[in-house]
Amino acid sequence: MNQDLDQFRQETRAWLEANCPPSMRLPLRSEKDATWGGRNPIYAHPDQKLWMERMGARGWTVPDWPKEYGGGGLSAAETKILREEMAAIRARNPLNSFGISMLGPALLKYGTEEQKLEHLPKIARGEIRWCQGYSEPNAGSDLAGLQTSAEDAGDHFIVNGQKVWTSYADQADWIFCLVRTDKTSKQGGISFLLFDMASEGVSTKPILLISGNSPFCETFFDDVKVPKSNLLGELNKGWDVAKYLLGHEREMISNMGAGGIDPLVEAARKGVDPILRGQIALFQVRARAFAAMSERFIDELKAGRAHPAQPSMMKYYGTELNKIRHELLMAAGGSDALEWESEASIHGAAARAWLRTKANSIEGGTSEIQLNIIAKRILDLPS
Repeated sequence: MNQDLDQFRQETRAWLEANCPPSMRLPLRSEKDATWGGRNPIYAHPDQKLWMERMGARGWTVPDWPKEYGGGGLSAAETKILREEMAAIRARNPLNSFGISMLGPALLKYGTEEQKLEHLPKIARGEIRWCQGYSEPNAGSDLAGLQTSAEDAGDHFIVNGQKVWTSYADQADWIFCLVRTDKTSKQGGISFLLFDMASEGVSTKPILLISGNSPFCETFFDDVKVPKSNLLGELNKGWDVAKYLLGHEREMISNMGAGGIDPLVEAARKGVDPILRGQIALFQVRARAFAAMSERFIDELKAGRAHPAQPSMMKYYGTELNKIRHELLMAAGGSDALEWESEASIHGAAARAWLRTKANSIEGGTSEIQLNIIAKRILDLPS
């Protein structure tokens, strides 16, 4: 078995060396460098498309998904090797996708065979970009208080309501959406629908953030017709799907804590003041501890041994680390890091990224919600 894995590592290393363009081995300079795919993709560099397509053709955008659904069919050990070899050459993620990190696992668990075959291969190849319809103006932390309704109209539902903080809704092709199908039960009256953002009655409005960017949107549904075949899971049991997906969302967000520390190391070597050097050293210790914890979590997750509340722990600490990282980067950059508009600063990438981290402790469930879950479900403290 080890011999097989050694051979897989050698073949993977050779393939990556031959197929990962040099430009895809450089750190992301701004959000535009991330590849999202979709029906109307935007690429800052043509190699983004090339890299996504090469990895997608092998199923390596989702290496551990079954091959019949567009995945690579790799074992947990092979997936880990692929991740290690990509990290060794600093290969960029070929595809950022809410379809991969959130909807895909829910489809694999709750989807019909027809739904899996329709959606999963397109997600794996980056052909469809998804957004998440969860939060509402009066149902954020109390997510189950949502009011967007889906009325039964025979062979379809009629959806009316509003979502908010819908990341990239104005660029997404499809939405996975929580709707109320029974007003007599709070959590037991929620269903989980999939529908095309090009459907008549769907509109979006970007929300300008403190960073100057607008990745979040308000999303409105006005008599949107959704076929009943687009119901994921059972009617009125969407809360189960929602909770399962939230675990994967929190796992995805926790990856913010695994961001690179190279710029900080470089800053420390350039002789920043001793106090800042000490803070950077402490951050490195914490980042490496988090990386070790992440590795253990992934192994436990693949083996089915992960505690159900563990994504909350990962999400909380990962986002705290990310906020600290960007604060240190701003401190190390001095007044230059505050620059906002020039090409030299890539239009204020550092400052905008730092401001963007202010949302880390809110999105995907607030830090207070995560700490409550940890207290009750891991530490067994009283409510």
